[in-house]
Amino acid sequence: MPIQVTCRHCLKRFQVSDKFAGKTGPCPNCKKPIEIPKADEQVVIHAPTDGAPKDSKGVSVLKPIQRKETDVTKSGLLISIGSIVAVFGFALVFRFTGENGTAPFWAQLAGLVLLAPPLVWSGYTFLYDQEREPYVGPELRNRVLICSAIFAVIWVVYAFVPSYVFELNAPSEMSWTVFGITLCVMIALGALASAGTFELEFFNGVIHAGLYFIVIVLLAFTSGVTLAGEPGEMDRYLDPEVSQSAFESSPVTATDTTVPRSPLASLS
Repeated sequence: MPIQVTCRHCLKRFQVSDKFAGKTGPCPNCKKPIEIPKADEQVVIHAPTDGAPKDSKGVSVLKPIQRKETDVTKSGLLISIGSIVAVFGFALVFRFTGENGTAPFWAQLAGLVLLAPPLVWSGYTFLYDQEREPYVGPELRNRVLICSAIFAVIWVVYAFVPSYVFELNAPSEMSWTVFGITLCVMIALGALASAGTFELEFFNGVIHAGLYFIVIVLLAFTSGVTLAGEPGEMDRYLDPEVSQSAFESSPVTATDTTVPRSPLASLS
């Protein structure tokens, strides 16, 4: 059996035959004399023993822990797509059957709430950190519901903040520039909610929240809801065409504005 030798001068490792055990000879690398250890002086490193219970064949009866994955299942994907298609279908129905060609307010709120869970769940299954064990079961369900509620509440930013800051009668009277800035703020708030709820990185949180808010914007266009760019009262007043049409439709009738001639004028 060969003996493992390490030169104490150059630290070169090599093997020699066991017949040289206990003898002195030159190192094949640095040529300096070294002593070959005896066979009983070798340090043998054994593999760690496995203290786990084994069967009659010596195979461990313990099974390794399998990591649970949260991949997009076929049923979950079908439910998400079906929910989104159903909501958009109802939006079209309300648009063509509504009084003003738009969905009623309660239907708009229902769309905000119903679309949140499938979008939040499907977004998380694509964006979760692969190095972490994903959330599953009731814990995943609770986090999806919490994040969905936060996403829906963030629309309060659109509904009230611009109207309050710019003193508008309705959020739809804001310009498209202001709407774009407001939407970016909403996505940033949603990204913080996603990062806090699902422990996502902020960039993935932006994608996660942006998916929901962009789909809601598309839903608004589908249902005929005006999100921005609608002229306000001051714009209608300053617009010549709007002012002229308003004047023509006014119920006020024209009156004779001729100043009556004074009787004293004939004496002059």
